[in-house]
Amino acid sequence: MAHTVEKIGGTSMSRVDELRDTLFIGGREGADLYGRVFVVSAFGGITNLLLEHKKSGEPGVYARYADADSDHGWHETLARVSEAMSTAHKAVLDHPADIAQAEAFVAERIEGTRNCLIDLQRLCSYGHFRLAGHLLQVRELLSGLGEAHSAFVTTLLLQRAGVNARFVDLSGWRDRGEVSLDARIAGAMDDLDLAREMPIVTGYAQCVEGLMREFDRGYSEVTFSRLAALTGAKEAIIHKEFHLSSADPNLVGHGVARKLGHTNYDVADQMSNMGMEAIHPKAAKTLRQADVPLRVTNAFEPEDAGTLIDDKPAETPAVEMVTGLDIVSLEVFEQDMVGVKGYDATILDILTRHNVRIVSKTSNANTITHYLDASLKVMRRVEKDLTETYPNAEVSARPLAMASAIGRDLSGLSVLTDGLQAIAGAGLYALGASQGPRNVDVQFILERDALKPAIAALHGTLVETARTSLSKAA
Repeated sequence: MAHTVEKIGGTSMSRVDELRDTLFIGGREGADLYGRVFVVSAFGGITNLLLEHKKSGEPGVYARYADADSDHGWHETLARVSEAMSTAHKAVLDHPADIAQAEAFVAERIEGTRNCLIDLQRLCSYGHFRLAGHLLQVRELLSGLGEAHSAFVTTLLLQRAGVNARFVDLSGWRDRGEVSLDARIAGAMDDLDLAREMPIVTGYAQCVEGLMREFDRGYSEVTFSRLAALTGAKEAIIHKEFHLSSADPNLVGHGVARKLGHTNYDVADQMSNMGMEAIHPKAAKTLRQADVPLRVTNAFEPEDAGTLIDDKPAETPAVEMVTGLDIVSLEVFEQDMVGVKGYDATILDILTRHNVRIVSKTSNANTITHYLDASLKVMRRVEKDLTETYPNAEVSARPLAMASAIGRDLSGLSVLTDGLQAIAGAGLYALGASQGPRNVDVQFILERDALKPAIAALHGTLVETARTSLSKAA
């Protein structure tokens, strides 16, 4: 049967009991319940405890295990994970038998993981083995715990409500075989009857490729997109706790920001570049190549169609979204750079070594400036390496911000000029601005404290005023 593959994020998963009555079931009965495959993330906060906090960097089990000063620090953090998992499932399950099953599941996975990590530490106490050579596998093992727990609990919740849900564990727990991602997914889906069953699938999938190696914490979207492509889904759907809007409603007003409704994969890529978690670019590429349209909805407004993302061009040029993020500007100036090849390649090598993400870059005869998504702590190491490589260069890094106006087609619009005027009209100053020939985004460089008011000013001019003008013309 024609089916959809749908993903639910961690924040929404923490309210999965609410989603049971709306998203999963709603007004559906019988066969109408099925034809949907759900890929779930871990409950909110669990992956932070297992790995490290995504924003603050506070160490979780993985970080403490990798850098432990003693053998016991990670044990305590793993115990915190167990407690957090218990708290999470008790908040959404209400039947004592379901809670007991969930408690037993957590105990088995946590103790199995503890024993595995102890055995690995013991093995690496011998000179022939090095823990560093196994850390990626440790990170993969820990990542799978969160999604396996949430998928198991969601299955219990739905079964109790009369839904024929099936727990589909792609985490490779106690699996001795090594398989590719495609084989892992195909094997798990092989005997499922989508017309009569609702698969609840783990967002993490263990495979020989090692999803963490390339995608790290973006792995659930890779699993989701590959599952949709391999099974020929009619649509891939991501359920978030908000709509994709023309700007953050908290900055421009809840009655002012509008739902996108329809956009394309070019815009989705620009959103990812600006740190917005619509979908991982590699996951978007998988869907795009498989000709599977993507829909992003608000999980708690299931009656709303959300925003469709496909390959269709815009009917008319327009700015669809204004967003921004904090960046660090890395500037390398050297008079001898003029006419000499290799400077940029060396800078890129150093940035890659320190795992720094490049948002944008500019250059002239003797200066190369990279706008980076990185912490100042990491940037100090980058500056040190660059200074050692180019002792005569002036290397500097400073915290800044970038605002971006994004749309499927900006051709014929004076977005750069109008944007600069809007920023100036708000009493702000743009340190730089750029627009590429593809006409899908315009970037404005600002001081960090100017970002929020600049987004509001840009949205007012490029989206609100333009929308009003179009309405009057129509």
